[in-house]
Amino acid sequence: MSKGDQAFLAHENNERWIENTYGGALSFLRRRYSRDLEGVDLVVSGVPFDNAVTYRPGTRLGPRAIRAASVQIAELEAFPYGFDPFEKLSMVDYGDVFLDPHHPETIAEAIESHAFTILESGAQMLTLGGDHYVSYPLLKAHTKKHGQIALIQIDAHCDTWPDEEGRIDHGTMFGRAAKEGVISAAHSTQIGLRTQNDSDHGFEILTSPWVHRNGIDAAVEIAIKRAGDMPVYISFDIDALDPAFAPGTGTPVPGGLASWQALELMRGLGELNLVGMDVVEVSPPFDHAEITAIAAAHIAHEFVCLLAKKKGAIEQPVGRI
Repeated sequence: MSKGDQAFLAHENNERWIENTYGGALSFLRRRYSRDLEGVDLVVSGVPFDNAVTYRPGTRLGPRAIRAASVQIAELEAFPYGFDPFEKLSMVDYGDVFLDPHHPETIAEAIESHAFTILESGAQMLTLGGDHYVSYPLLKAHTKKHGQIALIQIDAHCDTWPDEEGRIDHGTMFGRAAKEGVISAAHSTQIGLRTQNDSDHGFEILTSPWVHRNGIDAAVEIAIKRAGDMPVYISFDIDALDPAFAPGTGTPVPGGLASWQALELMRGLGELNLVGMDVVEVSPPFDHAEITAIAAAHIAHEFVCLLAKKKGAIEQPVGRI
């Protein structure tokens, strides 16, 4: 039996074996590092970028931290599903897009080109950020592949504040994406918001207090009905979580979702036509005991499991779920 370093030693994308959680190569969920995308269903990729932040930096270190935080999830079959997602889902870790921060005018094109290369192979993407600006070129690449996208944005902030041509800002890009027709605001939902904007810009906004009062099931129902059968992209800003559950982020806001709410929300979105996801804004320098990175890794893992279910993985939960 093989031991250790699946990221480099595995020959097949569905192979799994036991590793020391505290050692070994840190791919996401111990998946094989590869850029051979033949037959691959899902590609994990990092975007180590934080030049667009408006407060605390550090999210360029996010992809590395989320990979490290995924080691325990890789030990066992997926909870609460009771299956090994990789029996049905072929998944690789592609590594990170290479960016030149000293030429910021090249950043958006580099991310979009990187993403489109992956999408052209037929694989879907799970992207680890990076600040939230990276979602804009990712969405543009997905729109090239799938046509106009419905966005489910889970976030403390609207990210639709006033914009200007060429601006690189993690607080304006979704307004621009809607204006450009990259996403359909009429089919999109923002969940967990708790900062003020004087316009909804056409999005359905389910604020964090609304979710607390009405529950996750109500939020899921609205998001599913609004998206319909459109291709759906999930963008999960970790600051959607309350700072008690995710202190390691650039713009924390009290009153947010709890970790359990975030996981239940993700589990409820499986019937949608999911085409991609990102998890962004993890800033390790401001984290404590890795709790933010651990939450991000589990949220990303939920997306993996949703796609595994679509590929035919059979749930075998134990206990009352």
